[in-house]
Amino acid sequence: MSLGACALALLAACAGAPGDHRPLVSVSLPFASVDEAARLRWLDRVGWGANASSEAQLARRGLPLWMRDQLNPRPAALPPAAQAQVDAMAISRTPLDQLVTELDAQRKAADALPDEDQKKAARQAYQQQLNALAREAQQRFLLRALYSPNQLQEHMTWFWMNHFNVNLRKDNIRAMVGDYEENAIRPHALGRFRDLLGATLHHPAMLRYLDNAQNAANRINENYARELMELHTLGVGGGYSQADVQELARVLTGVGVSYQPLDAPPPNVRPALRADYLRRGLFEFNPNRHDYGPKTLLGQPIQGRGLAEADEALDRLARAPATARFISRKLAVYFVSDDPPQALVERMAAAFTRSDGDIAVTLKAMFESPEFAASLGRKFRDPVHYVIAGVRLAYDDRVVTNLNPMLGWINRMGEQLYGHETPDGYPLNEAAWASAGQMNTRFEIARAIGANGAVLFRTDDKAPLEKPAFPPLADSRAVRAMQAGLGADTREALAQARTPQEWNTFLLASPELMRR
Repeated sequence: MSLGACALALLAACAGAPGDHRPLVSVSLPFASVDEAARLRWLDRVGWGANASSEAQLARRGLPLWMRDQLNPRPAALPPAAQAQVDAMAISRTPLDQLVTELDAQRKAADALPDEDQKKAARQAYQQQLNALAREAQQRFLLRALYSPNQLQEHMTWFWMNHFNVNLRKDNIRAMVGDYEENAIRPHALGRFRDLLGATLHHPAMLRYLDNAQNAANRINENYARELMELHTLGVGGGYSQADVQELARVLTGVGVSYQPLDAPPPNVRPALRADYLRRGLFEFNPNRHDYGPKTLLGQPIQGRGLAEADEALDRLARAPATARFISRKLAVYFVSDDPPQALVERMAAAFTRSDGDIAVTLKAMFESPEFAASLGRKFRDPVHYVIAGVRLAYDDRVVTNLNPMLGWINRMGEQLYGHETPDGYPLNEAAWASAGQMNTRFEIARAIGANGAVLFRTDDKAPLEKPAFPPLADSRAVRAMQAGLGADTREALAQARTPQEWNTFLLASPELMRR
């Protein structure tokens, strides 16, 4: 069978941290042990993809203890070669408020230049700085997804970044998105949902993206209030009204962003309200912009008392039964099925409510379920999952030194990191990612990973490629364990491969590798 014929056959088949305040969360599994193939399926679903080294770690710990480690992550270093890349990034070395205020000064200086050519060049330099910071955030995410021992924490960080989506193309969010992920999302990815919700509300990236920085008394902007209920907590049909949106927007007046120099004095606030003023980094609550009148949210009053109103509103939203169901269903869609069983969602929602929104406890209810075990190997990979899983399998713990090809592959498939335009985030279902065009692109990316992966290990695009330029996938212990579960069409394609590069390509493009 030719390369093209094998490609067509495979593509046709494809198309059809929580805080220390609570006890460790453990998973009780209905079996004493699992074989190597089953361990690989758990790695594919709980983390960013299976490989031989991760399977060996899971085998040493045993699945119950490994899952306990994943649900209760402790600080874990990346491999030195990966950590060195992270440490060298500007987003790792410079505090967000300093980074953004310096860039804002650079933008203003560019705009003030009288010479048009100089102004154009200065503005381009400013944009390039923003692009570089966004690229660093994307690269740091990939390094952690590829190599962090805390695979579930990294997996959930991506889930929540998508749930609390911001778009890097708006304003100066490119400078903020790395800190948003690092300090608003990751610390709470397996903690309490209420803490996560509060962290996103207090981050300038969210306030800029959904325009709450423009929300003020007598000049109401409802964007953030609407998405806070529709997308972040209650969900469509969650029992709120347009009047609730308007009242929540009033609650959020004055919650915004300050680009003033770090040592600038506070604004001139009326003496009676001066104690209400707050600036923490770029976050600012300005009483001059707040509506202090009484409000009614979800049928209950909220008295005018400044920023404390937002906390009261978030408490109410986070503890609403509709939020428990909405978040539980979205987690089940992400981890189990595009149309998860309602009984599973209800059990997860009960765990969410019982634990006061503990994300790890909610996940425990899902991981222990027969529905989860039955779904392993069936969930279609979106582009980000597909690329990361392919590189993890092919190159295991060898550290990638040039992440740009991976970012390019993800972009080609339409899932640019932090690039979704609208607040709803990227879709999590198979139908969004399984078109014929997508499958053709995936075959090309499978060939790039399996035959030309040396591009991942050179320091720049002009450096010579190492030889051989492909990984010996057929020799991988993880791949050998997978082969018994491959379908007849995939086994036939692999048997017809003429070179190791073709063998790698056919495996990575197979229907089985499209799922997790």
